[in-house]
Amino acid sequence: MTKERIRQAVREICLGLPETSERPSHGAPTFFIREKRSFATVWDNHHGDGRFALICAAPAGMQAALVAADPERFFVPAYVGHRGWIGVRLDRGFDRDEIAGTLEDAYAEVAPPTLVAAARSEAEREPEVGLEPTTHALQGRCSTS
Repeated sequence: MTKERIRQAVREICLGLPETSERPSHGAPTFFIREKRSFATVWDNHHGDGRFALICAAPAGMQAALVAADPERFFVPAYVGHRGWIGVRLDRGFDRDEIAGTLEDAYAEVAPPTLVAAARSEAEREPEVGLEPTTHALQGRCSTS
């Protein structure tokens, strides 16, 4: 899958969540809630790091668990890693369902509770929308068994 197709898939997932928008931030496509708080961005060779990656908010503890479980795919991103955000390498394979779950978790970390509740309500009516109340997409990657 090409970088542009991956960017488009990320865009569709992000903009499918309530009250989201996209605009460039620091030269990268970035996704915002209510035009204010960012929850995800796509970096392509950010400051020459050679990575094509999704950078997004993550639930507490998820960053450490994912990096420990698969350091070739997950990393602590510059600038936002200290806040618990996770880097997901998109140049190491693209699983739309996994990325959708990751983005839904990121949205739930940043969005006001009323928007998260609305998104979950919508997901109950239309299951393909997503945003389940747990970090469903990546739980298998973090298991210690």
